[in-house]
Amino acid sequence: MKRLGLIVNPVAGLGGRVGLKGSDGAQTQTRALMLGAVPRAAARAAEALQVLHGVAGDIELITCPGPMGADVARICALDPVVVDSNLRPDRSTHDSRENKGSGTIAGTISADFSNLGRTTAADTRRAAQAMRDLGVALLLFAGGDGTARDIAAAIGTDLPALGIPAGVKMHSAVFTHHPHDAGILAVHALKNDALALRDAEVLDLDEEAYRNGDVAPRLYGYLRVPVAPRQMQNRKAPSPAAEAAQLDAIAADVVEQMRPGWLYVLGPGTTTRAIATRLGVEKTLVGVDVVQDGALIARDVSESQLAHLIAGHDVQIVVTPIGGQGFLFGRGNQQLSPAVIRAVSRDNIVVVATSEKLSGLGGQPLQVDSGDAEIDALLAGHIRVITGYHERAVYRVV
Repeated sequence: MKRLGLIVNPVAGLGGRVGLKGSDGAQTQTRALMLGAVPRAAARAAEALQVLHGVAGDIELITCPGPMGADVARICALDPVVVDSNLRPDRSTHDSRENKGSGTIAGTISADFSNLGRTTAADTRRAAQAMRDLGVALLLFAGGDGTARDIAAAIGTDLPALGIPAGVKMHSAVFTHHPHDAGILAVHALKNDALALRDAEVLDLDEEAYRNGDVAPRLYGYLRVPVAPRQMQNRKAPSPAAEAAQLDAIAADVVEQMRPGWLYVLGPGTTTRAIATRLGVEKTLVGVDVVQDGALIARDVSESQLAHLIAGHDVQIVVTPIGGQGFLFGRGNQQLSPAVIRAVSRDNIVVVATSEKLSGLGGQPLQVDSGDAEIDALLAGHIRVITGYHERAVYRVV
């Protein structure tokens, strides 16, 4: 039997929908919970683990106690070996087949990991080193760039690893497009000894600077990941400095079409900021803002604030894909949640991008990863992209 490692960062993505643009640090996590944030990492990990049911009898799942992996593994009807508080295999924590998948959590859970707010970066690093020492064939981890950074610091390229996207930003090239892609690749990796691997960049940024609009990711290391362009996302690519004229042309087109009384929700990015500049209002570079009749009516909103604002109004959402990755939803703009998208409808989503940004995708389609399969299916298909003044491209969304 091959060993599969699983580490879940239970606070990954916590700050996304409440508009905090990240989840690093105990203060940010506490504030996110006070604002009504709901932990999402376990649910994202579950999407990947569901794919493993067909090979569950051929693998040994090694994971951490409680919210760092064991909880979600058991809920997904898997039978994990849970490392103890010293990060050694504790086989006494195996569930019986009759008790799995009931939705209740059984087994011994270490006090080190038993509280959502007490898991730390050090726990992640220790767990990754334990997985390496236990000889796992592949390490799955659910988190964001900060989690990837901790994993890279602990094990580097010592063993294959794969990120289940569960954070807010995810600029690194170590994550799959969607959680179920991680499950698909895990099955492939465990069945195929000759799986091609490559060293992929782990990027992270200073979240405090990011909240102030300073988007400057740094390279922190590499992880060894499967070569799978259809399932793996690229690293985020910066916007070219010499595209100001095209940004202004896009902005002129969008502003010309704005209707009296309508609300316009501007997602993060330099392309949408150009629209705000054209209107003469200030735009948060990495936040979500709302304008109406040429005036800024709400700045840097959370999901709940946005849902309240748009209720009963005619609304359009204006978004730009992430450079190099092509994500329209699910990366850095979780405030634009499935509930918000459903309320606005697909017909009222406006996509803007320079031709350079589209060509930088290398022919790959645009992506959506809202966290809601129904909404992702609704958004799939072909969509018009505003690329200049009265210029359009038609692009596929998957």
